Amino acid sequence: MRQMIMVGFLQAQNCTTLASAWRHPDARSDFTSAAYYQAIGRVLEAGKFQLAFFDDRLAMPDIYGGNPAEVVANGVRVVKIDPVVTLMAMGFGTRHLGLGSTASTTYYEPFDVARRFQTVDHMLGGRAAWNVVTSVNDAEARNMGREVHMDHDLRYDRADEFMEIVLGCWDGWEDGALVVDKQTGLFADPDKVHRLEYKGRFLSSSGTFTVPRSPQGHPVIIQAGSSARGKTFAARWAETVFVGHEDLAAGKRQYADLKAEVARLGRDPDMMSINTIAYPVVAETRAEAEDKMALIDSLYKEVDGLSLLSEALNFDFKAKGLDEAFTAEELQGMSGMQAMRDRVMRHTGHNPTVRDFLEITRRGRPREAVVGSGKDVADRLEQWFVERACDGFVVAGTHMPGSFEDFVRFVVPELQRRGLYRTEYTGATLRENLGLPVPARGAWRPPA
Repeated sequence: MRQMIMVGFLQAQNCTTLASAWRHPDARSDFTSAAYYQAIGRVLEAGKFQLAFFDDRLAMPDIYGGNPAEVVANGVRVVKIDPVVTLMAMGFGTRHLGLGSTASTTYYEPFDVARRFQTVDHMLGGRAAWNVVTSVNDAEARNMGREVHMDHDLRYDRADEFMEIVLGCWDGWEDGALVVDKQTGLFADPDKVHRLEYKGRFLSSSGTFTVPRSPQGHPVIIQAGSSARGKTFAARWAETVFVGHEDLAAGKRQYADLKAEVARLGRDPDMMSINTIAYPVVAETRAEAEDKMALIDSLYKEVDGLSLLSEALNFDFKAKGLDEAFTAEELQGMSGMQAMRDRVMRHTGHNPTVRDFLEITRRGRPREAVVGSGKDVADRLEQWFVERACDGFVVAGTHMPGSFEDFVRFVVPELQRRGLYRTEYTGATLRENLGLPVPARGAWRPPA
């Protein structure tokens, strides 16, 4: 029987995906400690989550006003520690939970990413995943020694080459290449270790990879692009996709479209899962959950939304009045998350204002939070899952670790009673728990 995938959406920072999370009276403040992330990991593993995923940016959201003072004072996602190191701390405190992190194809090098994540996969016994992103704004560019962030579609063109190199590296060692025979003196079979020679438009790599195959072959590939170009990239490369559907009808349509595109590219659509964002606010009763939601709403500040919009769209929202419409040139120049811009423009039917962006995207607030009892939340998740709007959910917390504790206490048992969600882990590796096979060498290459 088909069962839900559950992903814990995390940040290695002072808050969750919700910038106001640190203000919650029940939120832990030791977010720079291993103990903080290990506590979250234990909760997720008790709830049989397949994956804990760390989102990341390479800059604080200080495009707003061109000055970090306001976002620093308000704690708007300003602490960003290294997510790969953080997930290792969480991984050493868990046994079955998969661990994934973002790493940018725009600002890192493919050999480095291939080696780092393959090493993580070994250290965690085959539980690693890599979220492939192209980054979003000029602040990240400047932190990484560049002047301007690359154009949107060019970033994906470069990312295609990046993927070919990374996967080429991971194909460098065959299964069984390691021998380590002290009697014969043979360490590894040279016929099973292969050199990579790659020359592309943007990237090149020449050498022999240094990390053998891991227990699950190589890390699971995650992708979350929502623009037209991003979806094409996801259909080609991703093994699990994170999305944010506007409503059930749009979710069903976009789910079917992406699965069809995967099939068109010669891949098995059942070997790629699509998981949509969910903000559950849950309690013993609906009334108690509504009280929790009222508290969460009260923690939001306008600076949260404006600074996060500036970060996502690579445009200083402080340069416009709240009810001042953007010009066509300004809209065209937004080079970050273009799918977000396009959604706002579709909703308004005209050149939107700053207020339109705040109200439609709800940036900085729980977007379409699912509020209620465990049964209420389970009903909503079941509908989306059964009607094929998704294969699972990326559960975003409003504060840590309380949001996940509530979800595991109230929602998980209800889903398990309905036979929609696992009661035990399938195996030791992330691929086993996602229902994915160990990839054969070269399986990523398009059919001849």
